[in-house]
Parts: sequence; C-alpha cells; structure tokens
Amino acid sequence: MRSFGLIFLLLVLGFPVLEIYTMFQVADVIGWWLLAWFILSALIGWILIKEEKMAVFGRMAVAVQNGQSPFAALWDSGRTMLAGLLLIIPGVLSDVLALILLLLPNKSDRINPRSTHDDGVIEGEVRVVEAEQIESKPRSQ
Repeated sequence: MRSFGLIFLLLVLGFPVLEIYTMFQVADVIGWWLLAWFILSALIGWILIKEEKMAVFGRMAVAVQNGQSPFAALWDSGRTMLAGLLLIIPGVLSDVLALILLLLPNKSDRINPRSTHDDGVIEGEVRVVEAEQIESKPRSQ
C-alpha cells in the first residue's frame, strides 16, 4: 500500500516536470505560435465547460427517457468537463490528453437497441387516383 502512494506522488510531481520539458521542446520547434495555441486551447476549454455545465441535466433526462442509465450520461459530461479543464491548463501533454478524452466515443450517444426495432412495416398513406381524373384536369400554365 505504501508503494502505491509513492508511485502516485511520483506521477503527480513528474507530470508537471514532463509538461514543462515538452513545452520547451515544442516552443523550440514552433516558436511563439505555442503561446497562441495555449490561449486558443484555454478559450476552447472554457467554452466546453460552460456548454457542458448547461447540457448535463438535459443529457441525463434524455438518457432516462431512452431507458439508459443516467450515470453513463453523467460520466460522459464529466469526461467532457475534465477535457475542458485539461485544455485550460497550459501544456502540450495536457492538451493531448484532453483531445484523447474528447475523441473517445460517448456511451450516452449510442442508439438504444430497444428503440430501433425493425419489424418490416413501413407506415404511409396511399391515395388512388383514377386515370380519367388525371386526364380531365386542365393544365395550368
């Protein structure tokens, strides 16, 4: 149990060091464009969090209406909010982690198999028109 705490401490302390090292390496290659990337990613992260904060309850309600678990919708919203937070934190590795989180498919967006039952019936409306009715109508020009 003690080794788990040591590993966690090394990860928590090692990530910022690795993030700073990666930042300097990328800045050496692309220069000041990295600053523009950080500003843009922070803005996108803020928008993601703001939008998801408003959509989480609607997403949960839709999941309940479709017979799905609301926890899946909550998990997807939490993952999107974590991605937004990682985008706000300046760093290349945190942005890559955020993009990975955003690209994972959402469980709540999957179609409910109970609602897509295909019984081969096509609903529609049929109207029978006699040939004499079609020919007797004057053509409007």
